Amino acid sequence: MKYLIIGAGGIGGSIGALMTEAGKDVTVIARGKHLTAIQENGLHMETTCKGHYTVCPITAFDMEHYNDKPDIIFVCVKSYSLEETIPFIKRVAHQDTIVIPLLNVYGTGGKMQELLPNLLVTDGCIYIAAEIKEPGTIVQKGDIFNVIFGVRKNGEYRPALEQVAQDLKESGITGTLSEDIKRDALQKFSYVSPMAACGAYYDVDAGDVQKDGIARDTFIALMQEIEKLANTLAIHFTVDIVKTNLDILAALTPTASTSMQRDLRQGKRSEIDGLLFEVVRLGRKLGVSIPAYEKIAAQFGFTD
Repeated sequence: MKYLIIGAGGIGGSIGALMTEAGKDVTVIARGKHLTAIQENGLHMETTCKGHYTVCPITAFDMEHYNDKPDIIFVCVKSYSLEETIPFIKRVAHQDTIVIPLLNVYGTGGKMQELLPNLLVTDGCIYIAAEIKEPGTIVQKGDIFNVIFGVRKNGEYRPALEQVAQDLKESGITGTLSEDIKRDALQKFSYVSPMAACGAYYDVDAGDVQKDGIARDTFIALMQEIEKLANTLAIHFTVDIVKTNLDILAALTPTASTSMQRDLRQGKRSEIDGLLFEVVRLGRKLGVSIPAYEKIAAQFGFTD
C-alpha cells in the first residue's frame, strides 16, 4: 500500500524512517529546514536500541508539492495544526483512503471524521519518546514504539487495516489493530496527559518523576483522576494504569519529556488546551472531582 505521513517530527519521522528502511512505499510531509535536510541527506536516527543510523533516500515533500494518491494517511502533527491538514487530505485522498491520526489529544479521530465525512477516519495513538534534535535528525529516548489504531464502530472495519498492522510489524514497529480503540486511546492519554501536566507544573523531565517525591506522587494522582473520568464514561481499563504507566516511565531515558513541556519552555504554541484544560472541562461536565488537574490548570491560567 501507498503510505503518506503528515508530519515528520518525532512520531512521523520515526515511522517514516523505519517503514522506508523496510522497503514500504512511504512519503513524509515536512517543511522548512527539516524538509530540506531530509530531501538532501535523508533522516538521521539516534536511537537507544539500534544506535545511530541514516535512512537515505526518503521521499519527502511539503503539502503544496505532493500530488500522489495515498491508501493510508498517518496524521502526526500537533493538535493545533490539525485544521490545516484537512483541505490537504481532501485534495490527495481517493475514495478508499484510510486516515489514521496519531495525536496526543484524545478523541481526535471522531473530530476529524466530522470534517472528512467521505473518508474512513480511525482513532489511533502511539507510544514513543522521540523528537527533532535538529533539522534532519530524530532522537528517540527509549525503546518503546507501539502504534495502536482501530475503528470506533464495528461496521467501519476494513481488511486493509490488517495490512497496516502487518506493514508496521515488518518495519520493526509494534502495530496493534485494537478491538476497543476508545479504551486503548484513553489508556495512552492516561499517560501522556498526566506526564505533560506534571512535567510542566514542576518543570521536570522523566528522571525526576522516576524517583520518589512530590512530582511522582502528582503524576500518580493525575492518572487516578483520568481513571475516575474513564469509569464515569463507562470505559474500563483492563490493566492497572498506574503500574502500567509507571513501567513505561521507567523505560525512558531520564532526559525524556513531553512535547507540550518542550513547547512551553521555548515559548511556542503548545497542546496545553487538549492535554490539560480539556480534561478539566470534561471533569466539570461529568461532575467528577479532579482536584490535581484543577490545581495545575489554574497555575497555567485556566479560567473557563
